[in-house]
Amino acid sequence: MSLAGHLIEARNRFLICLAAIVIGMVIAYFLTDPFMDLITRPVREIAAARGEENKVEVMYTTITGAFDLKLRMSFAIGLLLAAPVWIWQIWAFIMPGLSRKEIRYSVGFAAAAIPLFFAGVTTGLLVMPNIVKLMAEFVPEGTSAFYDARTYYDFALKLMLIVGVAYVLPVFLVALNLAGVMSGKAIMKSWRIAVVVAVTVAAIATPPSDIVSTLLLTGILIVLFLAAATLSMLFDRRRAKREQATLVESGLVEDGSPA
Repeated sequence: MSLAGHLIEARNRFLICLAAIVIGMVIAYFLTDPFMDLITRPVREIAAARGEENKVEVMYTTITGAFDLKLRMSFAIGLLLAAPVWIWQIWAFIMPGLSRKEIRYSVGFAAAAIPLFFAGVTTGLLVMPNIVKLMAEFVPEGTSAFYDARTYYDFALKLMLIVGVAYVLPVFLVALNLAGVMSGKAIMKSWRIAVVVAVTVAAIATPPSDIVSTLLLTGILIVLFLAAATLSMLFDRRRAKREQATLVESGLVEDGSPA
């Protein structure tokens, strides 16, 4: 295909992606209220527990605040709903240039990364109420706690994204191993760095005073790292056996002798 043909194809696929995102935003617009109701439930529970329904609540500080937040949420949720379409369009554009082996690895990477990302997002959503309730305990008696809706939404979204991305990082380690960039032993030897990173991410995603949530998230991230390192070592062993068999078949080494 000529350069002009590639540009035309890229334009057409971009328009398809754009149309899918717009449709996703329209659908997401009607999902923003249930989503906002879900993430603000801890605030209502705090208000009910303290008996101060009018002193603990999420508020909009500008006239257009509610509408602006709906648009932001519609874009984020719509982008997620349209993900199968725009991911496929990007994939279909670059797929002709990939070898069969690269395509197989890419499909495996996506099959592992997508569920892990959503598992991380779910974990962040489950951890968030504990964080909100814990922080509310520092509000002195006789004072009010009003949360800006936009800031509250940003906090919830960033928390879910941070944990979601953290869950996907081990998959990148396996991808680097398959690409020959890092061996399984090298990944395993970096366990100290992995522990530091896991503790740092968990500390960012959870308040320092919530030790249980921090330790739980740290443990999950370390287990995922160990799983990635172990899987990479298994891949290395299988790769070494395959290379040994190739050398035996070519007559360069005898069967059973080290390569």
